[in-house]
Amino acid sequence: MNPLLDLVARHKQGHAIGVTSICSAHPIVIEASLRHAKAHDDSLVLFEATCNQVNQDGGYTGMRPAGFVSFLRGIAQRVGFDPARIVLGGDHLGPNPWTGMPPMSAMAKAEQMVVAYVAAGFRKIHLDCSMSCAGDPTPLPEADIVKRAVRLARAAETAHGQVGGEPPVYVIGTEVPVPGGATESIAGLAVTTPEAALATIEAHRQAFEAAGLADAWKRVIASVVQPGVEFDHHHVIDYGPRKAQALSHAITAVPNMVYEAHSTDYQTRGALRSLVKDHFAILKVGPGLTFAMREALWALDAMDQELTHENEQAHLRDTVLERMREQPQHWEKYYHANGKPLTFDLQYSLSDRVRYYWPDPAIEDARIKLFENLGGNLPPISLISQHLPTALPAVRAGAASREPLSLAMAHVSAVLDDYHHACHSH
Repeated sequence: MNPLLDLVARHKQGHAIGVTSICSAHPIVIEASLRHAKAHDDSLVLFEATCNQVNQDGGYTGMRPAGFVSFLRGIAQRVGFDPARIVLGGDHLGPNPWTGMPPMSAMAKAEQMVVAYVAAGFRKIHLDCSMSCAGDPTPLPEADIVKRAVRLARAAETAHGQVGGEPPVYVIGTEVPVPGGATESIAGLAVTTPEAALATIEAHRQAFEAAGLADAWKRVIASVVQPGVEFDHHHVIDYGPRKAQALSHAITAVPNMVYEAHSTDYQTRGALRSLVKDHFAILKVGPGLTFAMREALWALDAMDQELTHENEQAHLRDTVLERMREQPQHWEKYYHANGKPLTFDLQYSLSDRVRYYWPDPAIEDARIKLFENLGGNLPPISLISQHLPTALPAVRAGAASREPLSLAMAHVSAVLDDYHHACHSH
């Protein structure tokens, strides 16, 4: 049985358990996640790739689905983590990368992508056709969204029939938050109504069955709704259980399904635990983890300036900012400030547009130099206490070393601790 089917079944039986969906392609985040899962003896770890990140054209990572799988398994082998415990998901799979095309062309590309994901071994497929393509009305009517989602489900089922193995499970839902967080300031947020949530599920059920996909419908494990959590550049809307009480209760009558919560990045430990208890059992996190990694790398860069001769310093932060200004395509639609406020946003926005720049060769060279500097002159605990206090307890306990990579992973692991606490019974 697909381990996610088992997890959802246990949740429906009354166990307040969930799963963290890690949406990142950065090797430090992935290694930290695998080491964290190994240390906690987690039965599974769920990694998801988004349609913009990984697709048949390469995405912004340059990886196709099969390449991403190889990349993940290579890290797992190095860490000594059993790859059988890794579940692979495709997030926001639909026409989003090709919305400039007419609907038929964009959906043809989306079908190719879904087929490539399933063929590569991805077994959790989020069907997201909520975006308008060229010539579509905005917003796209739900009937069209459902019709297109069923088209992609059929493509996935056909692909699975060809490659075999564990059948895929699906996630549906039309109230899908913007991938990576809101692009503008958020003043308030409307929680999905129970009526809307149930109507979306029923519309998909009818469409699946009408299309001859009744068996696939049994493997639809979750629907994406808005529980009242979001973040913009510098603010977080925290989960309020009272506001989501009616929505939470609505899913209890739906067999075999929970909710999937997107944009849970930066929520408190208590809020994450409440989400899982309230049946938002799949918690998506992406920018929150790369933001923590960026925090760690900035801290290590500061240590480098304290410990390394000026002529030998890596200047990682300066290099990142320089390259972001030279190549603005990943942030210019998001940040609208100038001067010092822009410099602030480039580094500290919670949307973490920095994450698109880590593969840049000049930035990677600076990171390697930084790790070489600090690897040859390990920072004392006094400096770690000053710049990476979150990682210090792991160092003192022997769970992390003073090596720069270990310190960075310890800082990321502190975020994963909150998700682990939320997703496991106590």
